Amino acid sequence: MAGESEYKVRVGDKEIVIDEGVLEVLRRYVRTEMGLEELASRLGLEGWEEAYEFVKRVPAWILWTSPTLWRTMKRMKPVGQEK
Repeated sequence: MAGESEYKVRVGDKEIVIDEGVLEVLRRYVRTEMGLEELASRLGLEGWEEAYEFVKRVPAWILWTSPTLWRTMKRMKPVGQEK
């Protein structure tokens, strides 16, 4: 995660990169009555089944991470690689 690395979640033959846009959609999904069909549509998934698999594979801490904290975490260098 840190040091500009990407966090990816694999669903079927797709690999979804968790970026600020995907994080925004996930946060909206968690905090509102958005259904799995709408989630699938917003993320470009095939249907609610893929959306369900995606949500199951996303770590819970990501669902509750603010975009500001996400940006900060991406800029940080991993421990031991400060130089």
